[in-house]
Amino acid sequence: MSQTKPSITTSFSYETLEETLDIPPKAERMLIGIPRETAFQENRIALTPDAVGVLVSNGHEVMIEHDAGAGSHFKDKDYSEAGARIVHDKVTVYQCPILVKSAPVTEDDLSLLQFNQLIISPIHLSVMKSSILAKMMEKRITAISFENLQDDSGSYPIVRSMSEIAGSAVMLIAGQYLSSANHGKGVLLGGISGIAPTKVIILGAGIVGEYATRAALAMGASVKIFDNNIYRLKRMQNNIGQRLWTSVMEPRLLAKQLKTCEVAVGALSSASGRTPMVVSDEMVSNMRPGAVIIDVSVDRGGCFETSEITSHEKPVFTKYGVIHYCVPNIPSGFSRTASQAISNVLMPLLLQAGEEGGFEKLVWRRAHLRNGLYLFNGALTNYHLSQRFQLKYTDLNLLMTSSR
Repeated sequence: MSQTKPSITTSFSYETLEETLDIPPKAERMLIGIPRETAFQENRIALTPDAVGVLVSNGHEVMIEHDAGAGSHFKDKDYSEAGARIVHDKVTVYQCPILVKSAPVTEDDLSLLQFNQLIISPIHLSVMKSSILAKMMEKRITAISFENLQDDSGSYPIVRSMSEIAGSAVMLIAGQYLSSANHGKGVLLGGISGIAPTKVIILGAGIVGEYATRAALAMGASVKIFDNNIYRLKRMQNNIGQRLWTSVMEPRLLAKQLKTCEVAVGALSSASGRTPMVVSDEMVSNMRPGAVIIDVSVDRGGCFETSEITSHEKPVFTKYGVIHYCVPNIPSGFSRTASQAISNVLMPLLLQAGEEGGFEKLVWRRAHLRNGLYLFNGALTNYHLSQRFQLKYTDLNLLMTSSR
């Protein structure tokens, strides 16, 4: 069988195709507005003067409402020297295409919001209402929440920082209310040579629980940690680097330990909805008079049945002789540190958005940021919110693909 050789004819012309390269996006100059927060107990500001200075020197414009940083002891002068524009009119700030808030969007804000605006703020499920979400959807707003904002390692940097502050602060607060000056037992938190250490019970082995444990151990207290998640208990042992007393939430054992403790910390968390209530009214009534309860999870319902929300102005109440500290948003009491922590996350994010040509392009290129978006051009992209408020859910990845 004869084989025919391949032949090349001059009627064809062979040309190499050009390689198509990923063209770097054109940088975008952004106008960022920061309003002064009027929400209950909100003292934080989302960008510090140093962060504003970096944004301005990179060609962006920042507009700040008069006295927005006062709660964190940042003056208008600090911001104007960093290159920000100070305005006395809230309406003008709300006209900025990008709005950065340290408190959730409230009903008072709705009339001021612009169409197609980008809002970066906390979400606070306990105060969120379907009417607020519906109005934001109507105005085709894109919204990013602090709580769900992920970094490229998969962790939640703002939540982690706030939890570290709350956990560290808990023991400072407990020490304060154990002293005689605050009608406490007159006990030094921790103890000294020759005197038995103070007993601290911590419910929850998350980040708040871990940092509360670190602080209590550093002061010399005896610490016992309860959590139903064995992995979290193991992780805490590894992170702290020493053998700890840990247990699952066994009611009889928990009641027995609470009877003899000086400090009990509620640091349980819940992925969606209410925190589990694990300490009953009866358990609290059997605690020692003068003991201190600090319920960090009170903003999500609390894990002590006796908990009632208090304020920074009147932080404690007494029930069954037990001092209860139930202030939501503990980091706001340490507002300057909290503001710096939030700013450290948001400033690089805003810079990246400018370099990529806007947030939409940034989110397209960096998929980990999509978890933080709960509204995208008016479409609700957070499944938990859609289930809770019976609103239409849209998959963000499908939305982004179809919009390109």
